[in-house]
Amino acid sequence: MGLSVDLVVNQMKAAGDETRIRLLSLLQRGERTVKELTEILGQSQPRISRHLKILAEAGLVSRTPEGSWVYYRVSDDDAGAVALGIVKGLDAKDARLRRDNERLASLQEQNRQAAERYFAKHASRWDAIRSLHVPERQVEAAMLQRAGEGPFRAMLDIGTGTGRMLELFAARSERALGVDLSPAMLAVARANLERAAIKNARVRVGDVMNLPVVRDSFDLVIIHQVLHFLDEPGRAIEEAAAALSAGGRLLVVDFAPHQLEYLRESQAHLRLGFSHAQMKQWIAAAGLRFETAEDLAPEEESSGLTVTIWTALDRRAENAALGKTEARL
Repeated sequence: MGLSVDLVVNQMKAAGDETRIRLLSLLQRGERTVKELTEILGQSQPRISRHLKILAEAGLVSRTPEGSWVYYRVSDDDAGAVALGIVKGLDAKDARLRRDNERLASLQEQNRQAAERYFAKHASRWDAIRSLHVPERQVEAAMLQRAGEGPFRAMLDIGTGTGRMLELFAARSERALGVDLSPAMLAVARANLERAAIKNARVRVGDVMNLPVVRDSFDLVIIHQVLHFLDEPGRAIEEAAAALSAGGRLLVVDFAPHQLEYLRESQAHLRLGFSHAQMKQWIAAAGLRFETAEDLAPEEESSGLTVTIWTALDRRAENAALGKTEARL
């Protein structure tokens, strides 16, 4: 709908400060915490917080709480476009901006190294699971095919972990959001997204049973290797369905039923896979229409895990089309 002249004037006034211009320049490159921005700009935390408050009140930046931290980024709406327009005209050779970018690069490298240490610590656990099923590249290729070409206006990855699904679908999504309960895993995801130079995706802390998202706003929702950790997978599917926009698609990836009991203790699996019948029941209970199921079995079926990809569609678009057809009749 655009912005009023008065609002743009207020936003220009909010941006009319050296520090706030530098903050916008940094935030257009990705979300950052007050602590990180304090380190980069070399100013006190209260001072940085005050500047961010002014920018947030003007709508130029948005804030996302994550535990005891708050992440800031350039807003995704028309006000954010104003901020990006201001930053676009800046001289990249400016000494202050060049110094800020150098400190940002150093900080990103520190975050990357911390993420790699965390990943290395847990890599054996993930590798143990990967060795039991078909290669990830085969699973991902099948997911891309089942999801459709897009482009997706908005994509949601529930239990995003390292952010791999955000990377995989970045080229097909205008914007993407990954949600996970683990701040440590989100640190890995942020480092991975920054390394891949992906700017249309972000992550935030959130519970799969109570998603911190606007309902009816995502045309692709993914639940990848999450349900087997949950007490109530059906509830998670209902929550995912509530996030779908009219006609949106849900993509669920998990294991088919198996007998590897040791995964309960060694990998904290609560469920030993899911049958097609059970998944269809949960999908129907969530108000979605079951679409497809694809089993990807390992070569050694007796000792491995079969990965299944289920897809379901939101019914509202087809119901609306049916209603129009009946009305014409």
